[in-house]
Amino acid sequence: MSAGVDLAAIRAAAARIAPHIRITPAMPDPVLSGRLGQPVTLKLEHRQETGAFKLRGATNAVLSLPEKVLARGVVTASTGNHGRAMAHAARARGARAVVCLSRLVPANKVAAIRALGAEVRIVGESQDAAMEEVARAVAHDGMAEIPPFDHPDVVAGQGTLGLEIVGRCPAVETVLVPLSGGGLAAGVAAAVKALRPGVRVIGISMERGAAMAASLAAGHPVALREMPTLADSLGGGIGARNALTFAMCRALLDDVVLLSEAEIAEGIRHMHRVTGDAVEGAAAVGAGALLAGKVAPVGETLVISSGCNIEPALHARIMAGANSLEDAP
Repeated sequence: MSAGVDLAAIRAAAARIAPHIRITPAMPDPVLSGRLGQPVTLKLEHRQETGAFKLRGATNAVLSLPEKVLARGVVTASTGNHGRAMAHAARARGARAVVCLSRLVPANKVAAIRALGAEVRIVGESQDAAMEEVARAVAHDGMAEIPPFDHPDVVAGQGTLGLEIVGRCPAVETVLVPLSGGGLAAGVAAAVKALRPGVRVIGISMERGAAMAASLAAGHPVALREMPTLADSLGGGIGARNALTFAMCRALLDDVVLLSEAEIAEGIRHMHRVTGDAVEGAAAVGAGALLAGKVAPVGETLVISSGCNIEPALHARIMAGANSLEDAP
């Protein structure tokens, strides 16, 4: 185990958030299982109440704040799903929430955050620009920052998904986890490997601007230009002063795989055919990696489907054959 969030913290988070989240289904994928000759299970975390795994970490972080801190309000930067989760968690405790977003965040995600009563601030063309607005809110307004990934309470909350995976699939040999800032990957890997050290945990991201993948390859956090991608939830940097998730991902991930836009699109189509659900690109990268032959499964493989907050018009275009944001069949 690397320095960082441990199994005890994840179990404490699980007890704390249990009344506020759903235990999401795990279902066999008969198509991938038949094609690959190994059992493949889909963990349908996109059926979480706010449509993404982010509710776990945001809820744990908000519930962990003392009342006197919470009274000043909470602020975060987000590519969409974390902001929605934090707005939901803050509203449940009667706290003010400010969510800072870049202009790359899809309109449906912005609207969902506003619908939960949060104040939305749209700043710049990257999550780094949104983070600068967060710093201003902390410095000028005294608000409490809940980062989207690089925070122990957030990582511990995401790690509760790893507890569910081992509990539901005790024979699992490989876990495919969407990789962005590393909160989900670090938390899941910490939980799974603490309970089943031999399980492989593989991070899956996109070829267009995968900051954690580039940082792991370089051996230190690096900045990449954010680019439009079907996996918009995986965009954004990891922070030059990353304190937690970079080290945990470096210690705990067995591999990192990057997908083209066409491979992500095929993952989206596959998930709809198998589950009947419209999932976002970030949620489809695990299925996309298996379909593209970029991960060779050994034993039972579990694919985390992380979110369903995709614009309906974009999903319709992909189902009609679009293979990128630029395609318009």
